[in-house]
Amino acid sequence: MKTYLVGGAVRDRLLDFPVKERDWLVVGETADSMLAAGFRPVGKDFPVFLHPIDHEEYALARTERKTAPGYKGFAVHASPDVTLEEDLLRRDLTVNAMAMTDDGELIDPFHGRRDLENRILRHVSPAFSEDPVRILRVARFAARYAHLGFTVAEETLELMRKMVVAGEADFLVAERVWAELHKALLERTPAAFFQVLKDCGALRVVFPELDALFGVPQPEKYHPEIDTGVHSLMVLEQAARLSEKPEVRLAALLHDLGKALTPCQHWPSHHGHEQKGLPVLAKLCQRLRVPNHFKSLCAQVMQYHTHCHRALELRADTLTDMLQTLGAFKPDSHLAEFLQACEADARGRTGFEDRPYPQADYIRSAALAATAVDTSAALLKGLQGEQIGIAIRKLRAQAVNDYKQRYQQLTIESA
Repeated sequence: MKTYLVGGAVRDRLLDFPVKERDWLVVGETADSMLAAGFRPVGKDFPVFLHPIDHEEYALARTERKTAPGYKGFAVHASPDVTLEEDLLRRDLTVNAMAMTDDGELIDPFHGRRDLENRILRHVSPAFSEDPVRILRVARFAARYAHLGFTVAEETLELMRKMVVAGEADFLVAERVWAELHKALLERTPAAFFQVLKDCGALRVVFPELDALFGVPQPEKYHPEIDTGVHSLMVLEQAARLSEKPEVRLAALLHDLGKALTPCQHWPSHHGHEQKGLPVLAKLCQRLRVPNHFKSLCAQVMQYHTHCHRALELRADTLTDMLQTLGAFKPDSHLAEFLQACEADARGRTGFEDRPYPQADYIRSAALAATAVDTSAALLKGLQGEQIGIAIRKLRAQAVNDYKQRYQQLTIESA
């Protein structure tokens, strides 16, 4: 049985990246011979098998032929006469179209190693244009390797643009878009994912709500970068510095969607954009079937990020109500994630990237003060129903106010 290590395992080994999983290609075999050797079939659309001992994936060499629009319109041909090079030819990028023998010999018919060395993401053949998911995959690889200096080859970008114009991107389904988006958010430079999509024109098809932000100005005094779309990607960059959680990164990216709804005669002001963006966010999350815990944090950050920035100025009652709405007094609070996304927003501006964000510590401490309140006094007064909640809120607001006064006093003394 002729087997070759292929795909990402070869690419990452050459880059000295950790290899998380290995995929194997089998040449010269049939499904029956694989079964006879003890392999277990797992592929529904493709001839893929699990090794009987280590359970790694082994796929029969195959070719593909486009039969209909979209990413499912393919006829697969797997047989013993399909060669290694024919199988590698159907792959997306040259850096993913390399194979390695058991003794470490590299088989590289499409110069993937050269493109690795030159930090180029380049398509293998014109057949790239037959699968719209490859647009998302290229963008995701850009997010993974941008910190190493990788860029997308201009001819590949041009091919992706032609795919978008031809309507191929319109066939991307929600599940695939979310799967690639989620992976991209986990990469080291997730902003590169959206930049590549914008560069090839796919952003307006896949994420029109985000694309609509580009060209929308903001006050230069607070946003030297001016453009709201540019700001959103800068915020995502900062979120990636502050947190590895994809929920935080997505919430940071989408926090300003409401600014696209501001009438141009009101530019660069965006009064009420926090509330205006909520229906837009809801539709985006519904369309892409975004999980609820992502959606919840996104909505909180969108609605309250301005409050967070102004925390030092807020009345104790207002801050207490915000903390209550955010669930900050619950054991499973996500206040930390909320604050990280808001801090990313404050830093995602030209010249503000390394500015301190004292609001985060202030809000954390206020929440701790309010949570530490002994509510038994309110319960012992014979209160019932809504009266209990009102009394508890009053106690928490008093605790927040006490903390605010101590903070202000310390600030004066240290000045």
